[in-house]
This record gives sequence, structure tokens and C-alpha cells, in this order.
Amino acid sequence: MARRDPAADGSDHAQDDEEREAEAGRAAEHAAEVGRQGPAHVRQGARRRRREYDDAERAHRVAYSALKHTHEKVGDHWEPKDENGPSDARAEGGRGSSRETAEGVDANASKSHLYDLAKRLDIAGRSSMSKAELVDAIMKENRRRSR
Repeated sequence: MARRDPAADGSDHAQDDEEREAEAGRAAEHAAEVGRQGPAHVRQGARRRRREYDDAERAHRVAYSALKHTHEKVGDHWEPKDENGPSDARAEGGRGSSRETAEGVDANASKSHLYDLAKRLDIAGRSSMSKAELVDAIMKENRRRSR
């Protein structure tokens, strides 16, 4: 394929970009087809790439879980917890737990700690909230600040 000189005719690179995207799309379709019908070693490579993706996704989940054992979410950032351990009932239950998550808030912390966090986050009505209500309010504020 001959390259055009965009400066010569004053046009931008839009056509080149479209051509590259179309070529990438054709290459992806071909790779998918070969992955389904190609030689055994090619099919094995496709399976290996899928496993590597699954491994990367799992590694991300494990790292996030480990982070939640040592840090808690405060507003839009993470801070070290006073004591290491699971942050909520779901983290205690392990993989596949159907329990609720506290989205990074240390739901196992004392009510006074949660109250102090709510105070730092300037959550209205915190003095009359129960521990569960403080956790919910902090989660809501964290989501709001993280947008």
C-alpha cells in the first residue's frame, strides 16, 4: 500500500486510520477463524491466550482482595487500616461468598472508627446513625467521590 503525503494535499490522517482499523479487524477475524479451525498448535495457542487472560483477571481479583485486608477506602483513596484482616463479611467468606460487600469500607472496624471516618468525610446525620448505617453512608460517599 502506498503512503500518501498528508502535507501535499492538506488532508488529515483520518483515511490512514480507517485503513489501519479495517486491516486490524480483518486480522482479528482471521485469527479467530484460525483459532477455531487451524492446526492443533495454533488452537492450543489460542487456548493458552484465553487462560493467560483468565489468569490476569484472577491475579487482579487476588490483589484487590489482599489490598482490602490491609487498607480501607476513604473517599477517593485507600488508607492503611489499624489492624489487618478482612474488611467485610464477603471477605471473611472467601471466594464464591454470597455475602454483602462493603466496597472497601472496613465494616469490621469499631463504630467510633467509622464515626471518625464519617466526620472526616463530612457525612450529615452521622451522630444518630447505627454502625451499619455508618458503613452504608461511607460507601455512598466513597462512590460519590470516586466518580
